[in-house]
Amino acid sequence: MSNYPDTYRYTKEHEWVSVEGDTATIGITLHAQKELGDIVYVDLPKPGLKLAPGDTFGSVESVKAVSDIYSPVGGEVLEVNPALADAPESLNADPHGDAWLVKVRLTNPAEVEALLSAGDYESFIGG
Repeated sequence: MSNYPDTYRYTKEHEWVSVEGDTATIGITLHAQKELGDIVYVDLPKPGLKLAPGDTFGSVESVKAVSDIYSPVGGEVLEVNPALADAPESLNADPHGDAWLVKVRLTNPAEVEALLSAGDYESFIGG
């Protein structure tokens, strides 16, 4: 069984997107969190920030490195995951579930279709 949900889309920068209606939930992939190691801090934007595809909207800090997080899609940040402020390490436990980063109202839902499928992402990372 794949570690990467088929209903999500992925980027080569190791973010995932799950879409419901005009809202995209964005997180980092299992591969990204494994590469980072133990995550100690997550810096996320305030709601209302407008993003274009490829914009940096935050960072994840681990004991090894600090990595920027890039928006896979354009839109407005509606919500950030409040749990990550108190428990950034939850990204290590559940990066594709409860440890999502932000929810964005999509500017152009078609942008999601240009992202990688789960199979394409797994091929990209050599999985």
